[in-house]
Amino acid sequence: MPLVKPNTMKKRDPKEDNLIDPDNSVIAVIDYQPTQLLTQESANTAKIMRNVVDLVRLGKLYNVPIVPSVVNVTSGANEPTFPALREEFGGDMDVYDRMTINAWEDQNFYDAVHKTGRKKLIIAALWTEACLSFPTLDALKEGYEVYPVLDCVAGSSIDASDAAIMRMRDSGAKMTSIPQLACEFQRNYDINKDTVAGYSDILIDAGSFLKVK
Repeated sequence: MPLVKPNTMKKRDPKEDNLIDPDNSVIAVIDYQPTQLLTQESANTAKIMRNVVDLVRLGKLYNVPIVPSVVNVTSGANEPTFPALREEFGGDMDVYDRMTINAWEDQNFYDAVHKTGRKKLIIAALWTEACLSFPTLDALKEGYEVYPVLDCVAGSSIDASDAAIMRMRDSGAKMTSIPQLACEFQRNYDINKDTVAGYSDILIDAGSFLKVK
């Protein structure tokens, strides 16, 4: 049986693309701090920590704007982002501290997201029922397409997390995951040759066990 050679279509216009593209999306990473990690009870903490690091690695690999935020750090009430994620942010990435539970109600965070001009908001936060769901619901109301990254999030209980996910989904949020995002960003092995190695490494780290040469 003859093998038909690939016939790749031209790259889509990101402004018209219904799928997530590195040129039409922004990533928000909210409240990955020791207090939230130690009090969540709906997911494996080690996996959550690994996956959110991979989310930031994906953003950096594909040059997607990343807006990180923490809560109650300058007040002294909470510790900052856990070290591995803080290291991934690097020294040049602004991390927005807040006194609001809902990041959408902090002017600096709000402005940082809006200044990107991107309408597809990829979001990960702890806990699901508060710091993820509140900005998700607000962004949806403003006309954003919002994509919670479910394998990066957790809540204070399974029931609390599940209820928040149902509420977000019923309001129009579109759930995603690290493997789905990686494939959606990469999309094409021919056009996007420069990112294949990094894409493959992240998928392996996320447990997909896929190696693309």
